[in-house]
Amino acid sequence: MLRGVALRVTRPRVAVLSAVHDHPHADTDSIIGVVREDLGEVSHQAVYDVLRALTAAGLVRRIQPTGSVARYEARVGDNHHHVVCRSCGAIADVDCAVGYTPCLTAADDSGYEVDEAEVIYWGRCPECVAATSAASGG
Repeated sequence: MLRGVALRVTRPRVAVLSAVHDHPHADTDSIIGVVREDLGEVSHQAVYDVLRALTAAGLVRRIQPTGSVARYEARVGDNHHHVVCRSCGAIADVDCAVGYTPCLTAADDSGYEVDEAEVIYWGRCPECVAATSAASGG
């Protein structure tokens, strides 16, 4: 993958890419923890630099829902969206509508050639809903 986008294969790059693949929607601190389990000591700056290079190369995608730190995922190349839990912050992928995709048809595109839409759904995850129901006796 790295060579395919003209990036040199290094241990930190492989470790970060693997961490993002294995932990979708992880934040930078979580990725650093996973990389350190694999490589031992690695600087925050090295992981930030690798994430920036992987994002620029299109191997990972950076998302940042309102009120959240940046998160990274390896699912790239499609127009999927996300659902975020208002209670615990969990994030899950949501596939875009197939066939006619209204999310890519802007009412007024101002002359832009639109190729991606970012939609974030907000709500509560099943675990938080269940916890609330259990706490209220329902």
